[in-house]
Amino acid sequence: MVTMVELLLPVLIVVILIFSQSIKMVNEYERVVIFRLGRLSGVKGPGLFLIIPFVDRALKIDLRVVAIDVPKQAVITRDNVTVEVDAVVYYKVVEPGAAITQVENYMFATSTLSQTTLRDVLGQMELDELLSERENINKQIQELLDAYTDPWGIKVTGVTIRDVALPETMKRAIAKQAEAEREKRARIILAEGEYQAAEKMKDAATLYQGLPTAIKLRELQTFAEIAREKNLIVVTESQPLETGKSLEIGNIAALSQAVSGKAQPLSGKED
Repeated sequence: MVTMVELLLPVLIVVILIFSQSIKMVNEYERVVIFRLGRLSGVKGPGLFLIIPFVDRALKIDLRVVAIDVPKQAVITRDNVTVEVDAVVYYKVVEPGAAITQVENYMFATSTLSQTTLRDVLGQMELDELLSERENINKQIQELLDAYTDPWGIKVTGVTIRDVALPETMKRAIAKQAEAEREKRARIILAEGEYQAAEKMKDAATLYQGLPTAIKLRELQTFAEIAREKNLIVVTESQPLETGKSLEIGNIAALSQAVSGKAQPLSGKED
């Protein structure tokens, strides 16, 4: 004879199985989009919640920031230079319901859209802009992607151009340009130094013109500095210090040498 326990045991097992399928749990950074008989029922999570088995269908969505490594794209700039650009796009899902119902595969769609937007934006710029204004380019691409993906419930949080690969010929041309620019700066600095030195020499000449004694003292000081190094000195006749009084440096130097020459034999005789 079949007992009551034997009759209720299969029913109890079925109830436990159904109840176990009804309990769902998601983490803090996850949400579940529920479709009931094909219609959007709502978004659940985080934590524990119940669904109706065989009636509800649950799709889990991750709300954390996702990084897309955009593969290298061959881009022709506005000045007809071919470059290969590598970028990274960061985005996150802010509306799980829209990410499921508005686009078939939001991850694939965001990745392909990032590639096409990157080529479109960089194709409108020249090479110098691409190399020097990366921050503005990143911001522009981010704004465009954010506007395109907003109906999908996706927020683009950042775009970074990671690398710009140039042809070898273009690298050599840029190196020559940089070298020419530095040479130009060096010549400008040298010319400015010459100009300042000429200004100072002009001021000194004006000062010496009013004070002839000063130029004579300067000449004697120069001779003393040369003699200190024991070099050969060629002395020419100088101008008179005052009218009617001629002082010739060459004669003075000759007399000094003659006197010193006579003094040596005398000292020898005394010995």
